[in-house]
Amino acid sequence: MYLAPGMAHACSAFAVALFVTVWLLVRERWSIRGFVALGASAALMTMVREQDAFYVIAVALDGVWALASGLRRDGRAIAKWLESAVAGSVAFGVCFLPQVFAYQVLNGRPGPATVISAKMRWAAPHALQVLLSPEHGLFIWTPLALLSVAGLLLRIATPGAETGRPASTRRFVIGLLIMFLAQVYVSGSVDTWTVAGSFGQRRFVGTTVLLVTGLAALLHGAARWRRIVVGGAIALSVWWNLGLMAQFGAGMMDRQRLQIAHNAYNTFVVVPRELPSLAYRYLFNRASFYRPPQR
Repeated sequence: MYLAPGMAHACSAFAVALFVTVWLLVRERWSIRGFVALGASAALMTMVREQDAFYVIAVALDGVWALASGLRRDGRAIAKWLESAVAGSVAFGVCFLPQVFAYQVLNGRPGPATVISAKMRWAAPHALQVLLSPEHGLFIWTPLALLSVAGLLLRIATPGAETGRPASTRRFVIGLLIMFLAQVYVSGSVDTWTVAGSFGQRRFVGTTVLLVTGLAALLHGAARWRRIVVGGAIALSVWWNLGLMAQFGAGMMDRQRLQIAHNAYNTFVVVPRELPSLAYRYLFNRASFYRPPQR
């Protein structure tokens, strides 16, 4: 994922986490310096993967929401906010210029290659499939992501009794959920939504920081006795993915789609039984994993 230029997902996870961290700090004051930092980190994030530009939507909505709240206290807030927003936009444009030049050299125009834009169907006809289809649907291949989204929803519905500004915290979590939904939208708009040949729905690797936050919220929001249930669900979800990874690498499954009953049997019966053999092959006979996968 780090070495193949077309597989920038690990780098994307870092860039998105940086952007969310900057947003979390900047939203305390929405200052000019903060907007500049947001613009620069947004440019970096978009340079890593164009799809990551959709994360900016949630931050823009949060900023407008904060502006509307500030206007009720200070009528001059709009001028200050607009000045900061312009500074952030300029920072984004300046930092994104190297990518524009690269686009021009590589593609003959200041934008992504037409092979990318030709795959887009902006009505998002595959949004539900991206989440629920056995053909690399996120929640089917990685049920831990479903628990994470449930944690975000729980945090929005029950903001809790934390000190400080619970309304602002809830708005932040709503922003995280909007970020996730924006990725569902853009991934569901791509003709090649199945990301055939990949393990699961790799286009959501960039949402890691959102999913980790949602999982933490789920654990935090669960009553003490329910944490045992939540912990068990998390453990099962993690083992499900580990089992799929073993099947995927060892050629024990169809890599294009899940067969739930077959994969579940392998995950909870065959893989534990074969773990010593798989570990030996991985350490001393790695070439054995490069046979054609089962169809």
